[in-house]
Amino acid sequence: MVKLLFLSIWLALHPVHVSLLSIDYVPEAEEFDVFLRVYYDDFLLDSGISGDDQKNLSFSGNNLFTREVILKYINSRLEIIVNGRQMSAELKSTDLSDNELRMNLVFGQVKNVNTVIVKNSIMTSLYSDQANMTIVKLKDFEEGVKLTSDEKEKTFRIN
Repeated sequence: MVKLLFLSIWLALHPVHVSLLSIDYVPEAEEFDVFLRVYYDDFLLDSGISGDDQKNLSFSGNNLFTREVILKYINSRLEIIVNGRQMSAELKSTDLSDNELRMNLVFGQVKNVNTVIVKNSIMTSLYSDQANMTIVKLKDFEEGVKLTSDEKEKTFRIN
């Protein structure tokens, strides 16, 4: 009962349901550097992690269990498709502080980018007012959008 009360109070402290996703193309490496920020308590709810598994999460060092949990979550909620080819995620680093989980990722190898499709369903099954703020930067192209429970996908045409 105390845990439920604590969780209810904690959720009330950040009534905004938002994530931030930044996708930057690095031409020298021919890859996308991706930054994702979500609230940690929302991440736990959305990923379905509970009990002992929560206790095994560690965001200092290179914890294999934590890396696997995060990559499974990312791959189930976020798709980046470039020129019709789905990119795979590689986790570079994570940081957890002040209830914010920040993740740095790398997506795929690609030379010429014509289209980028972003499908972002992070927390959209939890909250009808979820806002997944997304920014795509590539050469002289930069565009930001708000993806929601109703609109989870955006195609960015680069040329």
